[in-house]
Amino acid sequence: MESASATPSSILAHPDGAASVAIEVESVSFFYGQKQALTDISIDIHANRVTAFIGPSGCGKSTFLRALNRMNDVIPGARLTGSVRIGGEDVYAPTADVVAVRRRVGMVFQKSNPFPKTIFENVAYGLRVNGLAGTRGELANRVEESLQAAAIWDEVKDRLHTSALGLSGGQQQRLCIARALATRPAILLMDEPASALDPIATQRIEELVYQLKNDYTIVIVTHNMQQAARVSDTTAFFWLGRLLECGPTERIFTDPAEKLTEDYVTGRFG
Repeated sequence: MESASATPSSILAHPDGAASVAIEVESVSFFYGQKQALTDISIDIHANRVTAFIGPSGCGKSTFLRALNRMNDVIPGARLTGSVRIGGEDVYAPTADVVAVRRRVGMVFQKSNPFPKTIFENVAYGLRVNGLAGTRGELANRVEESLQAAAIWDEVKDRLHTSALGLSGGQQQRLCIARALATRPAILLMDEPASALDPIATQRIEELVYQLKNDYTIVIVTHNMQQAARVSDTTAFFWLGRLLECGPTERIFTDPAEKLTEDYVTGRFG
């Protein structure tokens, strides 16, 4: 095993040679006021792949995930150095359109958070706000398309105009995924999307993630080692605000370069 003192800024995802880079992160550090949460992170996240962020609680993986679409901007005193490039454009550049960034990079949170509206209006919300559906028919088609993509259409097609709050937890989470997909983002960020769900609902979410990578670049934070092994192509291990190791998921779980990575994935701590 190599020493855990490897320079984080030199660690890049190990890509499939055919995969293009969807997100380029270079020398990113992040601060909450005076407290540094992330240190010198560089990683290439490849298109149409699932990249899993793993690591113990408080290691910075969710902070880093939210940094990818500037969700941390709403926190007073939050500050990022370095660059995050999507499609070659630095999303932290002074000229960057934050609304456009978040439209391009969708987000699904740990706890399902449907709006207190109908199932239809939950999915239609982003389309209406962004003016992405010109006619009623186009709106209905986009809503159906999104619910189909989130593998929930057959379960809700006969009750689109009933409250979303009447759905089960797993259905609510898939509805939130449909809502995120409605604006047709290129990238989907998922922060522990199945942590509050039962095993059957979790399996549905994992199957969905595996299907969605055909059309989307997916980045998922998970505490579940088995889940990371099942759904991801690339795994990145975070430790104390640093990216300690990143590579193909099979290698990370069977032959990690770092002793700390091995200890974490084998359950010796965390």
